[in-house]
Amino acid sequence: MKFIHTADWHLGKLVHGIYMTAEQREVLLQFVQLVKEEKPDAIVIAGDLYDRSVPPTEAVELLDEILFKINVELKTPIIAISGNHDSAERLSFGSSWYKHSQFHLKGKLTKDFTPVKIKGVNFHLVPYAEPGIVRQLLNDERIVSHHDAMKAVVERIQEEMDPNELHVFVGHAFVLGGKTTDSERTLSVGGSGCVGAEVFECFHYTALGHLHSPDAIKHDTIKYSGSLLKYSFSEAKQRKCVCIVELDENGKVSIGERSLTPSKDMREIEGYIDDLVDPSFYTDQQINDYLKITLYDEGALMDPINKLRQIYPNVLHLERKIDRIDSRQKDEMEVRQQEKKSELELFEEFYQDMTTLPYSEEKKKIIASVMEKAKKVVESK
Repeated sequence: MKFIHTADWHLGKLVHGIYMTAEQREVLLQFVQLVKEEKPDAIVIAGDLYDRSVPPTEAVELLDEILFKINVELKTPIIAISGNHDSAERLSFGSSWYKHSQFHLKGKLTKDFTPVKIKGVNFHLVPYAEPGIVRQLLNDERIVSHHDAMKAVVERIQEEMDPNELHVFVGHAFVLGGKTTDSERTLSVGGSGCVGAEVFECFHYTALGHLHSPDAIKHDTIKYSGSLLKYSFSEAKQRKCVCIVELDENGKVSIGERSLTPSKDMREIEGYIDDLVDPSFYTDQQINDYLKITLYDEGALMDPINKLRQIYPNVLHLERKIDRIDSRQKDEMEVRQQEKKSELELFEEFYQDMTTLPYSEEKKKIIASVMEKAKKVVESK
């Protein structure tokens, strides 16, 4: 069995005011060509097909075009789930009849954990769902975190699993230890959004979406394919690819990768403005790339963004290095100031940031009492 694992297309993505639809179509046409060449038994899309629950028309049309080419024209089965950026309800539309052309799209988590079987391999589709949804669906009050929710779902799947067959998990989650970027929407505050890798031990391969780097986690059988494109400058140094996964009859996994390359890269460059606009420098540059430029100049500059855009038309972000240093020092000072404050003072700041209600003396007493009780519990352990 050979399948291609991809995820996080984020169709309709807006980056610094620029819709990435043209670049997404360019790369997805490369993906279609890859499907023609590789002739996989299936395509797995592990969530975040769209960038928002109500995507722009152009994004909907692009998804329709690409899935038609793969599923209908190339007659390749597609297995897909919704991610945390998608609307589960919108993606669920039509899924009952899509199956007749081997297009298996699961938008909403349900109590039906029947896998999709292709060439003897069981694909277990688990779309993104908040812990509260899973708690209600499974009627299990013990579920309070994403780890609890995923563990409970996998336990339900295991009840019907045939240990003599091959099993692939398709999900959208933040596995503990994964490396994040600015592009991924936080699933939960603190550590409650994390899922332990041990939850997936019963599967021969776990195809994940959510984190945008194919190197987000190092594991033999748990893999993020990464996003379709670079979607923020925190991803500028990431490579982008899709995973070509092969499973033999004994469950042994081999993973290959193929790069997808847009005509415009997303990069960061820095230097003095006179150097950056000097032909001896920019003649060696891909000047049409999407750029973040950091200037070393310290004095006043007259309209630097337009001066740079005469050469680099797609400058999306411009900053001064001195401003960045000042900002970092300010942040460090604020952290030091916070460290000197008591728990009660920190909670008061948090309360005032999160609400418009007055922080009365009565509330202070209640919080002080709760904190005191919590300290005693910790000290007694």
